[in-house]
Amino acid sequence: MAKLWRKPFDEKIKATKPSKVSIDRDRCKGCGYCVEFCPRDALVMSQEINAKGYTLAAISDESKCLGCGLCEVICPEFGIVLNDQNNKD
Repeated sequence: MAKLWRKPFDEKIKATKPSKVSIDRDRCKGCGYCVEFCPRDALVMSQEINAKGYTLAAISDESKCLGCGLCEVICPEFGIVLNDQNNKD
């Protein structure tokens, strides 16, 4: 891979930060949109069922997660939150 001789001014701001996906068990209705549209296949549908009887989405491999936030945006029930791992929330 060729090394670039210059970098964008906003490289540190735009760089992907390590993130942790949190799935709210009570909000997830098992639609599978997050699993379908995850660009790195970091999410899967699990065999686990929540209190409402829906099959839950789960994280298969956190190391695959890019932190792009597509799962958070596409979730119709607002059941997924991306947390910055550097932030101790």
